[in-house]
Amino acid sequence: MKTYLIVILSILLNSILMHAQKFSAGEYRLTDVREMASAFNFTKDGKFQFFLSYGAMDRSASGTYKIDGDTIKLSSDKEPGKDFDIVSQRKEGSGYVIRIIDPNTILASNVRCIYFVNGAQFEEYSDNNGVININVPACEKIYVQHALYADIASLIKDEANTNNVFELKLKPILEQVSFKGVDLFIDGDALTCLPNYFMPMENIRFEKVKSNH
Repeated sequence: MKTYLIVILSILLNSILMHAQKFSAGEYRLTDVREMASAFNFTKDGKFQFFLSYGAMDRSASGTYKIDGDTIKLSSDKEPGKDFDIVSQRKEGSGYVIRIIDPNTILASNVRCIYFVNGAQFEEYSDNNGVININVPACEKIYVQHALYADIASLIKDEANTNNVFELKLKPILEQVSFKGVDLFIDGDALTCLPNYFMPMENIRFEKVKSNH
């Protein structure tokens, strides 16, 4: 009986090992997405580098990675939710006003604001002057997220903050990606991932670049 169980366990173990996804370090390039270039470079010591280029927009990241089964979990050097500096905040008048201070009007006019009133979520966007107006008497939380360089939204007001006028400055790390909540999945010699805040398209696939050596 013991011999029979050992044989069965051996067969099951071999089957699991045969179907296990194997990952090898190296370069993986994005495929089948028109007008977008992107790639990962993974090193054997557990580090990664990433770039994405789409039109005039360039993004990057670096950090470490861990493999958990068929999933690659990324830990970027960038801290998520920290894309904006609060230059000043105060109480003035009614409603809420958020001003984005940046010499680049395109960057200042593409900020998404997410706010909560009695638990319900609402959105506004900055105008051509980088100003966001929220015409409500009170809200619990306010987050901001850049529409062109999307990442984890930054909290600028919580329940304890009674200020209603905020002046914000974009941080230099805006173009970097935090990868918080974004995992990669091993699929043979390729890596896939689900649509996310900075790559919202379907069928995201990075193919392993074959070495010439």
